[in-house]
Amino acid sequence: MRARFLTVKKSTTRSLQSDKLACRIARAKMAEEREITLRRFDLSDLDDYMVWASDDRVTAFCRWDSYTDKEDLRRYMRETVLPHPWFRAICLGGRPIGALSVDLGVGCDRCKGELGYVLATAHWGRGYATAAVKMAVRSVFQEVEGLERVEALVDVDNKGSQRVLEKAGFVREGVLRKSMVSKGRTRDLVMFSFISTDASVDGLID
Repeated sequence: MRARFLTVKKSTTRSLQSDKLACRIARAKMAEEREITLRRFDLSDLDDYMVWASDDRVTAFCRWDSYTDKEDLRRYMRETVLPHPWFRAICLGGRPIGALSVDLGVGCDRCKGELGYVLATAHWGRGYATAAVKMAVRSVFQEVEGLERVEALVDVDNKGSQRVLEKAGFVREGVLRKSMVSKGRTRDLVMFSFISTDASVDGLID
């Protein structure tokens, strides 16, 4: 009887330790997500924007080339970023470390929006992009009437961005072969989507 009792006790201890570890990991992730906020850009964010917009590692899979002239970037911010209805700064402690946008469809495409995002290399691999995507999807579904689908197109070689979307609950739908010419190459793109009726939407929308 004593041996059996000790076996159960050890098993119970391991289970409790496992539960405590899972709780610590969950709390750490929640704290990390709370550090990230989304807000509209301002021209005063120009220097922060230049950090990632001039980095070839960041723009390698983007449709646009790295910026080398700060005035060109200022013009882009003034003419494109600031007027955009859903272009947000990904902020850590209130300071921009990346950008995220949702291009909302019109006419027959008014039921969907296309998501795009970039993050400064110093903050890669910390879950910040995933946290920002979750926040954006939650907000855009709440704010935009009639929106049913958020989709994202990712270069087939951009594994990091694909992981971000998968962790955020997006569904990989398939590969669009030879779908876009970018930086002198015809590229295959992976289509991801998040639908307002997806079961996982409950984890994003309160």
